[in-house]
Amino acid sequence: MHVLLVEDDDLVASGLEAGLELHHCTVDRVRTTREARAAMAQFGCDVVILDLGLPDGDGMGLLHHWRQQGITAPVLILTARDAVPDRVRGLEAGADDYVLKPFELDELAARLNALVRRAAGRAVSEVCHGELKVLPDAGQVFLHGQSVALSRRELALLEKLINARGAVLSEDQLKDGLYGMDSSVESNALNVHIYHLRRKLYRDVVITERGLGYRLGPPPEVRS
Repeated sequence: MHVLLVEDDDLVASGLEAGLELHHCTVDRVRTTREARAAMAQFGCDVVILDLGLPDGDGMGLLHHWRQQGITAPVLILTARDAVPDRVRGLEAGADDYVLKPFELDELAARLNALVRRAAGRAVSEVCHGELKVLPDAGQVFLHGQSVALSRRELALLEKLINARGAVLSEDQLKDGLYGMDSSVESNALNVHIYHLRRKLYRDVVITERGLGYRLGPPPEVRS
């Protein structure tokens, strides 16, 4: 899961980044509304954590701008503003959830996962693709009932393909989802992750559509 974190408080942001990475997330952090607009325009994300009190404007205005632009990424407002009118305004402006500071990290991660599932049209966390079972929230993958250890990037890639529900994703879309604003990624990194998924799971788990990108392949064959 690729998270765009819009938070100007360095202490809060560092804690969130470290904690969410332990929950198998890729986190890109920005500090201002200007940086957030640029990040969303260039990379996109699976879900946004949005603080309201930002140095160059109100996060509520940023949310309203995104919704007016047709950006539908789920947004979770994370703020100390606990008045009921603030919560109502946030939800009416297009937020998908509203969490108050201080917060419990496990609950926050669960709420983010729920938002991503809902955006992908799934009601439950567990995804079954034939004999392949994926539990994104727990970071677990099973093939033919046997646990398969995937790295955080490999799990993120598999989840991205599953959430696309058979649609072809371009190389840039997959790279954005896995690496976000990280410019130090080697050019062949995506191909390496795809290779490892095929080796650890099965050859056709990722199908290459030449000149277009990649999609989730058919379910694995049932063992006799």
